[in-house]
Amino acid sequence: MKIFCTGASGYIGGSVAAKLIASGHQVRGLVRSTESAEKVRAHGIEPVIGPLDDAAILASAAKAADAVVNAASADHSGAAMALLDALAGSGKVFIHTSGSSIVGTRSAGTRMDDVFDETTPFTPSPARAARVALDKTILSYASRGVRPAIICPSLIYGIGLGAKADSVQVPWLIRTARKHAVAKHYGPGENVWSNVHIDDLVDLYAQVLEAAPAGAFYFAENGENSMRELCVAISRMLGFDGTTKAMTLEEAAAEWGSGAAQDTMGSNSRVRAVRARKELGWAPQARSVIDEIAHGCYSTPS
Repeated sequence: MKIFCTGASGYIGGSVAAKLIASGHQVRGLVRSTESAEKVRAHGIEPVIGPLDDAAILASAAKAADAVVNAASADHSGAAMALLDALAGSGKVFIHTSGSSIVGTRSAGTRMDDVFDETTPFTPSPARAARVALDKTILSYASRGVRPAIICPSLIYGIGLGAKADSVQVPWLIRTARKHAVAKHYGPGENVWSNVHIDDLVDLYAQVLEAAPAGAFYFAENGENSMRELCVAISRMLGFDGTTKAMTLEEAAAEWGSGAAQDTMGSNSRVRAVRARKELGWAPQARSVIDEIAHGCYSTPS
């Protein structure tokens, strides 16, 4: 298949593109600069240079493809609509990348017990209401001759396959620990996030491309951990004897920004990937995030 992928130089998009190329597909990828174009070309991706705001470039690339993977932004409604409108009536697959913070609850680092699967009703926080509305609009294009599907990853870890190899939250925690010589979390760090290895996630994209019905929504996870558990593992990996330290909101915001501190590093986002396992036979096999920190890609010096 000929596949157009946005975010082709990013962690998710680049990893998905590399997986699809290895499976025999041809991938064209949206990038924002000639520098990024050279990087993705080295991974076998044909670059399309342009911004997400250029509807004409997006529409042209989408129409020329057999399927589209939108991995550049979970929140850019203009790009999503430009791609979907170009695909209307074609019957082509459109895979959009959301994120499990849509069910997240700010809790200043305390644990909450709510767990969500694809059938669980929820009310998004004000910070994620627009994303949830966009997700619903995307899925509504099933009635307009598109095969839309949404993959909603939880906290992603591991080294990617594409042009950008690094994940987000775990490296943030590692950099903060190195900076202060102690692993730090926002508040008590008992808040829990589900997580998924990037290798398992890209396998899910491939399965969704092949078999997902129109209008499908899938969480992606294979376990969960508290932020403090991640910090303990990081502390031990760095030789700090498992010691961790709590941060105030002001301290956490200084490290990661206020929004990220509250909606990611200090929130709970607990999901179960029931539908992907049952409907697609998705079977994650990669090592856990704790094992990855202790013995995998994060344990090498940087």
